[in-house]
Formats: sequence, structure tokens, C-alpha cells
Amino acid sequence: MSRYTGPAQKINRRFSQAIFPPSKAFERKPHPHGMHGPRLRRKMSEYSAGLNEKQKLRFMYGLGEKQFRLLFDRAKAMRGVTGDQFLQLLESRLDNIVYLLGFVKSRRAARQLVNHGHVNVNGHKVDISSYLCKPGDIVEMRERPSSRQLATRGLETNQFRSPPAWLTLQADALRGVVSRLPAKEELEPGINTQLIVEFYSR
Repeated sequence: MSRYTGPAQKINRRFSQAIFPPSKAFERKPHPHGMHGPRLRRKMSEYSAGLNEKQKLRFMYGLGEKQFRLLFDRAKAMRGVTGDQFLQLLESRLDNIVYLLGFVKSRRAARQLVNHGHVNVNGHKVDISSYLCKPGDIVEMRERPSSRQLATRGLETNQFRSPPAWLTLQADALRGVVSRLPAKEELEPGINTQLIVEFYSR
């Protein structure tokens, strides 16, 4: 599956938002590229606004276009508001849950941790980062020194970042429990899902 492996700060500056962990360069210039700094831009068309929002969310979760669209189609087939269901599916991905629990500092690092076989779900190794977790699932680091060392180091780095209320972290055991699915107000803020729905409905 294709994924973005280029300069992270280029994407941050493109969207004027910390999609990836920000650097000092982004903090100095948190605006799109250009020799004259931030400039007034022409009003975006509806298509451009939808594309921009879709790309922002895709980069945020580190998905390729095909996988992103397939997940959207799955959300569209579910009962309820498509935009909210879509974000809920994205939040339920195993790599995202590993990131939210604080075992790593970024979703990109969480994907690598899962793909390298460091994570168990309900006692079984799962190395598929797109695995969708359900309420009651137990996500924990495997009983290997390398796995537990990576997670311990991550928790120390992220000690001031608490997991959301729908996840329960048992830091001493390097384990997390999906207590429930995230509520609407707990989903990723700053994303206009309606623009994405309209973009894919064209």
C-alpha cells in the first residue's frame, strides 16, 4: 500500500496545521511555502475545498487514496451520518489506537510498531495496522523485551498526553482497553467531514 514518505513539514505548511509532529521550522513559518510569506489567496472553489479537506484527513491518518476511499465507502453503507461513521472507523484503526494510548509519538510510528509485530489484540499478534478494533478489545504490547522497551520509552515521552475517554490505559501493564467507540464530540476536531462527503458524492 502506498503511503506518504516525503518531508513532513512540507505537509504541515501546506495545510497550516500540525498534521505530523511539528518541528522548529514549522513553528517559525506555519504557513504555505512562498518567498513572501503568508499571502492572501483567491477564494477556493467547492471542489478545491473538498479536495483539500480530504487530503488533510488522508495525510493525518497516513492512508493511501485507495484504502481511504474503500473505508469511506464502508462508512457510507453504514447506518447513521456518513461523515461521523467515517471518522469513527478511522479512529478505530489499530495503529491509531496505539498512537492514542501514547505508546508512540506519531501515527506513522504506530503503523511501524504494528507492522513489525509488536502488538497483541485480545492475546493474539496482529500486524495489520488497518485492523478495526471493537469495544472490549484489549490492545497490549507483546511480551518481548524489544516491544516493551519501545512502548515504555513512548509512554515516557508522551507522559503529558492523556488518551481519550473512550480508551482505558493500563500503563504498568502496557495495555489499553477499547471501552467504547468514540462519541461525535470526541472525533478528530478541525475536520469538515461534510466537505469530504460532498467531494466523493460528485
